[in-house]
Amino acid sequence: MELTSSTPGGSRRIARRGLEAPRGLDWTDAAFTLLLAAGAAFAFQRVGGLMDYYEKAILAGAVAALAWLAWLWRPLRALMVAAAVSGGLAVMLYQGDLARADQAFLLKYLLSSQSAILWMCTLFVLATACYWIGLVARSGTAAWLGTALTWGAVFAGLTGLLARWHESYLLSPDIGYIPVSNLYEVFILFSLITALFYLYYEQKYDTRSLGGFVLLVIASAVAFLLWYTFDRGAQQIQPLVPALQSWWMKLHVPANFIGYGTFSLAAMVAFAYLVKAHGRTGSWVRLAPLFVLGVALAVEPMVFRQTGMPAYWMGYAGVAAVVVGAILLGRRRLAERLPPLEVLDDIMYKAIAVGFAFFTVATVLGALWAADAWGAYWQWDPKETWALIVWLNYAAWLHMRLIKGLRGNAAAYWALVGLLVTGFAFLGVNMFLSGLHSYGEL
Repeated sequence: MELTSSTPGGSRRIARRGLEAPRGLDWTDAAFTLLLAAGAAFAFQRVGGLMDYYEKAILAGAVAALAWLAWLWRPLRALMVAAAVSGGLAVMLYQGDLARADQAFLLKYLLSSQSAILWMCTLFVLATACYWIGLVARSGTAAWLGTALTWGAVFAGLTGLLARWHESYLLSPDIGYIPVSNLYEVFILFSLITALFYLYYEQKYDTRSLGGFVLLVIASAVAFLLWYTFDRGAQQIQPLVPALQSWWMKLHVPANFIGYGTFSLAAMVAFAYLVKAHGRTGSWVRLAPLFVLGVALAVEPMVFRQTGMPAYWMGYAGVAAVVVGAILLGRRRLAERLPPLEVLDDIMYKAIAVGFAFFTVATVLGALWAADAWGAYWQWDPKETWALIVWLNYAAWLHMRLIKGLRGNAAAYWALVGLLVTGFAFLGVNMFLSGLHSYGEL
């Protein structure tokens, strides 16, 4: 099935490759699965004595899951292999001594967790700029560079997480943990998941015109990471609090952030949808709700302040408001270059559907974890309550879509509001409401 999108030069055809059937298995799939199994066997041989039964089961399950994902989307193979090589090189360079992070050249400037994560932040910002240059100037080269830089950022971030995992064990085997336990680490995870899902849809729908929109939310996460690193020293590895010393964390957190990442992607695609839908709108009164929502989403990080309004976040809020205003000012030109509304609507729906499935799994896993840690599946803790609100919001969105045929501007505005709700559930609850999840406070 193909769709057409009008452009100044005529009509161009955009293939909706997101609806293609999965390809068949071939020998490369078997070879890659064997490679993953060999890697898991090596890990088991090296650290199997430190793993309990559940962690061994998770390792085996990870092999099957990664093999399935690599079958669905082949570019993941190269990413996994490259990250394994860079992570393994970092382990070799450390030679069991964490102090070498400031001594070995490659560790100091490329492969230590902090260096790799700073490279990730830099590449994401550059990718955002390239995507926007490509969209505004109709430059295929700039847009391609945006894609390449995004892949580079994902590689750097994944390398950073793998190195951080090893660094935690270098501090002490009793301290070591998978790096998905605190706000600093999960913001990195959020950025990587959102970027990977975007790159998947970019390839499947054969369009780079959404990159600038989606990477705006990742750039916001980068802004937080930089502030959190240099203002709070969040990059320092700390022992886990008792509630997080559980194998449940290895399942619950990734599933949760697949939900957060895809909900964020859907919201940014919804923003692009509304920009295109209002491409010929001359009334700023009709655009006011979109401007207000865009600015509200952009300035949400200001809740991170302790007292007053730090200059960093004031500057961030000002830049964000200017960016949203500039997008709306240039809406007519941008609308001509965005994919058809049907394609935008389809991506938004698929992203929310995937996010809802994983968020549902994460909520169930969270309840099981709560029963294991606190003796009850559900205690109406503020975090649990707001997670339920997020779940109900997207359940209602999908119900209205599938049963009542929800489409168009209403669905897009709802997706944007949904991100506001999700943002408060993720961060606002920890900032303003006390409860059993108070270990997530800044």
